[in-house]
Amino acid sequence: MSVLESIYVDMSIVLGSAQVPIRQILKMGRGAMIPLDCGHDDPTLVYVNDALVAKGRVLVEGDQMSLEITDVVQRVRS
Repeated sequence: MSVLESIYVDMSIVLGSAQVPIRQILKMGRGAMIPLDCGHDDPTLVYVNDALVAKGRVLVEGDQMSLEITDVVQRVRS
């Protein structure tokens, strides 16, 4: 087993975000919808250890979801 196979990273796939007051969240029931600050054509953002590393788009086929990477973000070196 490679040493790299035992290293874990924190990955987040971000579709969008919203600011919602706690009182509104407490009133929500099953099926409630929260509007996000993005459109359906906006890229999905991929963060690894809190750093943006890629952009992509969500693909849905039947009941399966996947992420297609469309752009790898270049890191700015100082």
